[in-house]
Amino acid sequence: MAVDASRPPTLSAALRRWGIQFSWVAVGALLLVSPVATQLPTAVQYAPFLASVVVFGFPHGAVDHLVPDRLGEVSLRRSLAVVGVLYAVLGGLYAGWWFLAPVSAFAFFILLTLAHWGQGDLYALLAFAGVDHVPTRAERALAVVVRGGLPMLVPLIAFPAEYRAVAAALVELFAPSAGLLAPFFGETARLAVAAGFGGVTLLALAAGAVRVWQGAARRPWLVDAGEVTLLWLYFLLVPPVLAIGLYFCFWHATRHLARLALVDDAEGPPPTDDRLARLVGGRGAGTALAEGDLAGALRKLARDAAPMTVGGLVIVGLLLLVVPRGAAGAEGLLAVYLVGIAVLTLPHVAVVTWMDLRQGVW
Repeated sequence: MAVDASRPPTLSAALRRWGIQFSWVAVGALLLVSPVATQLPTAVQYAPFLASVVVFGFPHGAVDHLVPDRLGEVSLRRSLAVVGVLYAVLGGLYAGWWFLAPVSAFAFFILLTLAHWGQGDLYALLAFAGVDHVPTRAERALAVVVRGGLPMLVPLIAFPAEYRAVAAALVELFAPSAGLLAPFFGETARLAVAAGFGGVTLLALAAGAVRVWQGAARRPWLVDAGEVTLLWLYFLLVPPVLAIGLYFCFWHATRHLARLALVDDAEGPPPTDDRLARLVGGRGAGTALAEGDLAGALRKLARDAAPMTVGGLVIVGLLLLVVPRGAAGAEGLLAVYLVGIAVLTLPHVAVVTWMDLRQGVW
């Protein structure tokens, strides 16, 4: 139950810089100006979500169709077919759920995102930071809850009105039933979340400290504890739309893209005449990273992600046309975009979960 972290030193250093330290700079910079951030106009706070259309956020899931092939499980053609069917079935079913029962669909979106963002951070801790204080499935599951709960639960504690407004905007695209969410934003619920999630956070940190006392590496645990502290402060102090939009682009997405680079290690053009293979061949992003060429790695990932990014945006555009109650203003457009992300996240989570199993996370 171990993630293989053996790789050339130059590649390990590049992964730490891009997969870990870059996130610290992005989140830390916004945290430092958080008193000003609370005064920004709403349109400015939406800017990271607008940027996420092309800057890391939306594209980070648009390489899923290549993952089974790059992990050596199936041919490229079968990889494209299997992942395409997965997206059509799971995404289609979840889209239908939003139209039939938007309140429960929204609740599922929060839980799904919590699990997914937690699993993304868990892999980064194991593969990039080299932590060894979460050796069991139970401890890794606890880490997933903490890491995913930070962006999903802490804003509820600190900014309930803003959180409720976004929730209502999503639900009211489909039905006038956002009032059903009211109990989740009351004082009692917030105090329960604060106490419960605060306790879970302390439990995870304490469990890691015990592992360090028993012989696990201290420095990686300090990285873990430092990130948890940083994110608690970040989501407590930065308005949630701005905070989550930037986190999506420059924390979660960049870490997953670094993971994708590791499985894209082709050294040259494929040795076949397969047209599909030629489209995704060439020097792999992992090779570029190992050579210190971050720009080259990003160009390769962008090229791989471009077709499915466009396809995903087409889905968002279709949703904009068919949501029953329409979308007005920036808040309505953001709501449609988030529903589109939700629909695409479910099959994306299925692919990433398969990666976790294949790569020894569990």
